[in-house]
Amino acid sequence: MFSVVFPGQGSQIVGMAKEFYNNFNYVKNYFGLADELLKKNLSKIILDGPKNELDQTENTQPAIFLVSYSIFKTIEHETKFNINNAKFFAGHSLGEYSALCCSGSLSFNQTINLLKYRGQAMQNAVPKGEGAMMAILGLEINDINKILSEHKDKFLCYIANDNSNGQTVVSGNTDSIEKFGEVLSKNNIRYVKLPVSAPFHCPLMNKATDQMKQKILDTQFKDPKIDIVSNVTAKPLKSSTDIKKLLVEQIEKPVRWRESVQNIINLGINQFIEIGPGKVLSGLIKRIDRNIKLNQVNNLIDLNTLSND
Repeated sequence: MFSVVFPGQGSQIVGMAKEFYNNFNYVKNYFGLADELLKKNLSKIILDGPKNELDQTENTQPAIFLVSYSIFKTIEHETKFNINNAKFFAGHSLGEYSALCCSGSLSFNQTINLLKYRGQAMQNAVPKGEGAMMAILGLEINDINKILSEHKDKFLCYIANDNSNGQTVVSGNTDSIEKFGEVLSKNNIRYVKLPVSAPFHCPLMNKATDQMKQKILDTQFKDPKIDIVSNVTAKPLKSSTDIKKLLVEQIEKPVRWRESVQNIINLGINQFIEIGPGKVLSGLIKRIDRNIKLNQVNNLIDLNTLSND
């Protein structure tokens, strides 16, 4: 049995999906429809850059969804592999929207519109330069929480992504992230500051939650055809009511990716197929369980690696 996973912010690269765009008219049509809905030439930003525009959250979010959706539809149209036989769909942060659309819970138009507002709301929730994120490497999440607790009087940071064994992302205001980095350096703990414009998945995103809540509640969701594993609970969801509630919470809550993958594996899955730009999720899954079969589909050659056997 297999599960399909969809990447989130950070996987974008200028030129992603260009092969699909150049070879299939329906992909061109998806790109054109996205441009119409967004009232901007997102296609050009994806295919030709510049990178600094693609990296702006309000562009990145619909761009990654558009690429993942286009590749998903190409698998449906151009291969004999039945991607809809997946037991679960899961997405990392904004990738959860890709999962919802590909499972039939949201339409393409609904997803583009929601991600347009989500990207803008998250980008504007904290003034530029006042929030930051960093990935901590080689330390387990319990040890990170212990350090944060010991220094809570000096700085305030939050677990944003529990990505895999030995890779955790934290969010906070810029000053707190700087101070936390100093503590980590003194203890010879490796970390990498992330090139993001805001501190995602923490309480500092409360303005974005307020803005997105009504947009999500006003959107008509359907029950997904394939169960969605939630970032917030790390458990499968069948109900559109539950999905809407948790999507609102998702903006401020940590992405429980490690637990999600572990729970999917415990439910009998032995293969993951990553659909979208990059191979970030495959790398994380491999760190969680080295015995899992992994496929990535982000170019035309990858289509031939999918088999119904």
